[in-house]
Amino acid sequence: MTLSTAFTELFGVRHPIALAPMGGSAGGALAAAVSRGGGLGMLGGGRGDRTWLDRELPIVAESTDGPWGVGFLAWSADAGAVERALEYGPRAVMLSFGDPGPFAELIRRAGAALVVQVTDLEEARRAVDLGADVIVAQGTESGGHGARHGRSTLPFVPVVVDLAAPVPVLAAGGIADGRGVAAALALGAAGALIGTRFQATAEAVVAPSISKAIVEGGAEDTERSSVLDIVRGSPWPAKYTARTLGHPHLDRWRGREAELAADPSARQDYRDDVARGAVPPLPVWAGEAVDLITDLPSAADLVTALATEAEQALARAGRR
Repeated sequence: MTLSTAFTELFGVRHPIALAPMGGSAGGALAAAVSRGGGLGMLGGGRGDRTWLDRELPIVAESTDGPWGVGFLAWSADAGAVERALEYGPRAVMLSFGDPGPFAELIRRAGAALVVQVTDLEEARRAVDLGADVIVAQGTESGGHGARHGRSTLPFVPVVVDLAAPVPVLAAGGIADGRGVAAALALGAAGALIGTRFQATAEAVVAPSISKAIVEGGAEDTERSSVLDIVRGSPWPAKYTARTLGHPHLDRWRGREAELAADPSARQDYRDDVARGAVPPLPVWAGEAVDLITDLPSAADLVTALATEAEQALARAGRR
């Protein structure tokens, strides 16, 4: 069985699998490895930090002959950062969490595909009206940031598929093995965008302690909250919260977000805890499928394994 979809045909990749452009961990080596494995590697451009881009963009551009992309936070990145990334010839640019409109024409002029991640139907309609080439429908099971009042992947994806047709849709959120990829295809998606699973790979730019936490973590350990953004002084829009593994400051401030936001000493306490090693420098972003992650393979091998598992899952379902 060959899993050929509108997504694989659009980008000329072997497998309907894309790397989520996770800021800080989806560096050039990881994006290149995913592309070499037959998926679409996506560099995490985040807010558009020039030092990060200047270091990581050459790595991905020089390490794979396959198509690759780069992702930015629409609420925070600027046109200059997107222009800088486009100089390296990415096949796609993904925009998430905010208005993608100001960047759309810039991306099109460069000949890159416009990929827009959406967390609700209003955002999905906006992406369609904007002429997105691919839409990513993100469910609330996802690790990292997502909608405060979003919907689960299972009911959300087919609604977006119907709304966006014929634009290909990728499913995101709670997908960490081939069965999840198969489920995404069964929902009508053209593929899956996967984050947490790729954080636990040899090429991810994460500390060993984070890889260990992901491998040992369980879904019941994850929680979606704004507490860790507030205590870190990270100015994310209120519409979006983040799913992470457990954290002492989350336990301390859960349900008291307004009080936390008004207390500068709490942010200093957090910085002091980081400085003395009592808490990790960053939260451990992790989705609800973290239970399925038990090893640290190379990302290229992981893409192949996910595709094979998906083919087997669909074949089993067909026989039944």
